Amino acid sequence: MSTRRRLGARWRRRRPLRTRLAVAASAAVALVAVGACVASFFVIRYKLYQQLDQNLAQSATLISQQHRSEGTLGVITGECRFLGSPACSQLVPADPAEDPAKPYLLPVSQATRQVAKGQLAPYYTNITLAGKPVRMYTMKEGDGTALQVALRADIAERGVRQTAYLLLAVGGAGVLLAAVSGYWVSRTGLAPITRLTATAERIAATRDARHRIELPPGQGGREDEVTRLAATFNTMLGELEESVAARRRLVADASHELRTPLTALRTNAELLARAERLSPAQRERASGALGRQLREVTGLVNDLIELARDQEPQPLLEEVRLAPLVTHVVDAARGHWPAVPFALHVAPAAAGTSLPGVPARLSRLLTNLIDNAAKFSPTGSPVEVTLTERELTVRDHGPGIAEEDLPYVFDRFYRAEKARALPGSGLGLAMARQIAHAHGADLTAEAAPGGGALFRLTLPQR
Repeated sequence: MSTRRRLGARWRRRRPLRTRLAVAASAAVALVAVGACVASFFVIRYKLYQQLDQNLAQSATLISQQHRSEGTLGVITGECRFLGSPACSQLVPADPAEDPAKPYLLPVSQATRQVAKGQLAPYYTNITLAGKPVRMYTMKEGDGTALQVALRADIAERGVRQTAYLLLAVGGAGVLLAAVSGYWVSRTGLAPITRLTATAERIAATRDARHRIELPPGQGGREDEVTRLAATFNTMLGELEESVAARRRLVADASHELRTPLTALRTNAELLARAERLSPAQRERASGALGRQLREVTGLVNDLIELARDQEPQPLLEEVRLAPLVTHVVDAARGHWPAVPFALHVAPAAAGTSLPGVPARLSRLLTNLIDNAAKFSPTGSPVEVTLTERELTVRDHGPGIAEEDLPYVFDRFYRAEKARALPGSGLGLAMARQIAHAHGADLTAEAAPGGGALFRLTLPQR
């Protein structure tokens, strides 16, 4: 059994899915067709012999009535010529000593004697008489006598043979149709998978994620599993294409952003290399500019590394209470932006609000939001930070966000027209949204009522 199982498993591994599906479908349909033919054969055969047995029973009853009315004993014989009338009939006594001198036309056995004695129930049997198939019925007739009646079974036998030939032809046609239908089912049912495989191979060969699987016209939500698989694969390809495009944009934007500070670094480094030709004031300015540009490049590279991280480090996760964290970040912002007043309001219900996460990353998220608000706030205009049980909002009273800029506020390296003259790399808000999503929160931007920008951090449901 194990050897057969191993051979079957090896056959399944070596044969393609289309062949296995065609064989399975063909076998199922062929099994049904052959089973229907076999069942039909036995039903028809049973009905033919049932009709023959009914004729035999009727004939035996008529002969018995005739024998009793005439009161004669002995052997009743007739030629085996007609099917509609008794071919042969005879009376057989229970005692062999009472047998007539004339030989019996029908075979007499011990079972016949037992029927005559009443020890055995009436029965049917098939015999051959004069080279012809005959159906014989043996029943009890009076005391100590058995009546045997036989009818020729030519028509029944011929009907059985014709039925067998016909059903054999029908079964063969059913098997052939099953093979054709199995091939058609496998070819049609696996067509989307074939296209999916071809598309995947083409993408692997060309590294171009713009290819898509051609789908049949919409069926109003009645797509089958394979079509839904192809549609899901197309969606995955779209996400892959967007990911590749985003990676390319990130590389292009990072290259663009790094080009200017690296050029300035090289220029200042070359100046400092000829420090003996510079005055002390010039060397001081070049050295300060070099330090600032190094810090700018370092910060930009660190931001890129942070953005490249998709998930938070699991070992560092802990339950972070938001109220003390927000208070600490706002206090640090007051020291970094002395000209900007900060207004912090923590709702009483939010005093115990906590969030599972990495404290340093959540602090970075809040710092980026507050620094962005402080950067755009006019001197003397407050930055309002509000923490409730469900959300955190940061609002400034600056120029606000233009309607056309709202969809791109959180894109990497994106800067609105009003912000291009301000310092920054354009990565702070992108990093803030990534940290928020990593912690199950949602960060959105909107125009604040009365002017300014409002950033809303919606906390996850606990």
